[in-house]
Amino acid sequence: MRRFLLLYATQRGQAKAIAEEICEKADAHGFSADLHCISESDKYDLRTEAAPLVVVVSTTGNGDPPDTARKFVKAIQDKTLPGDLLAHLRVHATPSCVLTACLGSLGLGDSEYTYFCNGGKIIDKRLQELGAQHFYDTGHADDCVGLELVVEPWINGLWAALEKHFASRRGNEMNSAVAMASNPSRRTEPVTPEVSHIDSQVGLLRLDDSGRRDSEVSEQNVVNRGPSSVWIADFESSLTQSAPPLSQASLNIPASPPEYLQVDLQEALGQEESHAPVTSVDPVFHVPVSKAVQLTTNDAVKTTLLIELDISKTDFSYQPGDAFSVICPNSDSEVERLLQRLQLADRREHRVFLKIKADTKKKGAALPQHVPEGRSLQFLFTWCLEIRAVPKKAFLRALAEHSSDGAERRRLQELCSRQGTADYNRLIRDARACLLDLLLAFPSCQPPLGLLLEHLPKLQPRPYSCASSSLSHPGKLHFIFNIVEFSSHTTAEVRRGVCTGWLATLVEPILQPNARADGEKAPAPKIYIAPRTANSFHLPGEPSAPVIMVGPGTGIAPFIGFLQHREKLQEHHPAGHFGATWLFFGCRHKDRDYLFRDELRHFLKCGILTHLKVSCSREAPAGEEEEAPAKYVQDSIQRHGQQVARALLQERGYVYVCGDAKNMAKDVNDTLVDIISKEVGGGKLEAMKMLATLKEEKRYLQDIW
Repeated sequence: MRRFLLLYATQRGQAKAIAEEICEKADAHGFSADLHCISESDKYDLRTEAAPLVVVVSTTGNGDPPDTARKFVKAIQDKTLPGDLLAHLRVHATPSCVLTACLGSLGLGDSEYTYFCNGGKIIDKRLQELGAQHFYDTGHADDCVGLELVVEPWINGLWAALEKHFASRRGNEMNSAVAMASNPSRRTEPVTPEVSHIDSQVGLLRLDDSGRRDSEVSEQNVVNRGPSSVWIADFESSLTQSAPPLSQASLNIPASPPEYLQVDLQEALGQEESHAPVTSVDPVFHVPVSKAVQLTTNDAVKTTLLIELDISKTDFSYQPGDAFSVICPNSDSEVERLLQRLQLADRREHRVFLKIKADTKKKGAALPQHVPEGRSLQFLFTWCLEIRAVPKKAFLRALAEHSSDGAERRRLQELCSRQGTADYNRLIRDARACLLDLLLAFPSCQPPLGLLLEHLPKLQPRPYSCASSSLSHPGKLHFIFNIVEFSSHTTAEVRRGVCTGWLATLVEPILQPNARADGEKAPAPKIYIAPRTANSFHLPGEPSAPVIMVGPGTGIAPFIGFLQHREKLQEHHPAGHFGATWLFFGCRHKDRDYLFRDELRHFLKCGILTHLKVSCSREAPAGEEEEAPAKYVQDSIQRHGQQVARALLQERGYVYVCGDAKNMAKDVNDTLVDIISKEVGGGKLEAMKMLATLKEEKRYLQDIW
């Protein structure tokens, strides 16, 4: 078998799932994939690796590689590494016959974010700087339109690229050492994958089936085999029912993923079970909620809460600008409904034990690390599994196999097929459908428990920005959030976000101003929190540098901590020189969701805050604003562009942006490009280079989501 090294770097399991798909398909094409997480550095060594390297990398945060790749990225970014570190692929016994390491990489990202696929780009670029050579063009999969539009054709084209690489190697081995030595730099041109084409002008999706028939889809996995290229223009279908032409189309569906988990449910026999969550983060602190305040009025579009945690009896420490994680459970009612639907409610307290099926066809099958052994079924669905996760196509394919009704099975097959991509994006991904939605919509589907444990990802901790300074609030930690609400896909009910909904319910008895009227103090609820990896989103080390803060809505959180901190620093150093501070804040209505209004006015009055610019998107701005109304924060920045540009360029100021990544952060970035371009009198390209320099110098910092 022709071996290649397959590495993945994942944050929420997406890259891992794609890498596993590549690994499973490799056998059918005569290749052997050596699959590892990129963090498992003890299981591979790129310095001596002689096989082609394929890397699948996701992107997290603000264009960062995932946490599992942090050590790897740090290692390869060592400036002392030689530029030919990876020039070691020997194809002949002659020492002079050397080729660089061959590389094929697939990046995952979302084009609505500023740094699209940046996690993969960082690794790909650095590997090439160290001598790696592409044997296959890099793919950039976009979650905004559907990862599969790039992933599927990229995987299909990978086999031909590997064939070409190994054929080239065999040809090189047959050449004489003298001939090879005369041209040691000869390299194979990378193969370009055929990528799906999207016609945004007419809202149609064209799927090209080049080279897929015999390689990826086996005969039994082709439903009513049809033409290799179809056009889809379907806007009236529902989750359970399709419309022409999809309902009449031939379907190419992926191979059903092999099941590999065997589940043994054992009675608890009176054993006490700990309710502490099992998590991979460390350390974890169990802290009480000392205060909860509603910051918005009842008629605001979104409800914003402030929660104060008492960390005085812990070792938890933080700086303004830091973030931390809240370890939250799934909704009790949703867990109950799921257990009822799976006919497992009467065994909720049974302990779960897993092992790999002896006859599984899954290569490299391993027990899921986020499913602890010997815990109850109720505990797993509550604290370990992301039951709200949007099901991937592989999950839909597996669910179709366990649907006894023909029409339901066909619909699930449509949703996971290439021809049904538009329906999948609209009805599953964009609608945030979850497992419970599918099980309620397709009553004949009766999946085994093992299948769910194979496909449901880990319930992730939720990150929040610290909204206080320990100098101003010793022993306390504040954070704020909007209660996320959206309509359920299958019922008329309004669902809340997993963490924000849980927190809102938890603090309801102590919530101000709606706390208990009888005067009796409710007991303080407790939550589990964990610190997050240190970042650079902190106040400048030089206090005389100007600070420009942009934070609409809950994006103001870290800046409240900044201003509280700055106030205490100025109290302790009254003779110190402190630079100007700007805050561009945005809300919808000044009398409904103007967060921290009184505190901001206090900072402005005391000179802690030099400039406060408030924009209200749905009415006139706050009274402090002397200029004509500005609708959004970027409008306010544009209005004061000359002062902002000079603070950044001439006074070496810092700009911080916190909040929505998909819209606000992009618009603010474009505005900064525009005002810098006007200030320096150059073009936009020159302004973009200057902004890039600010980022490199850690003077343009973002905390966006």
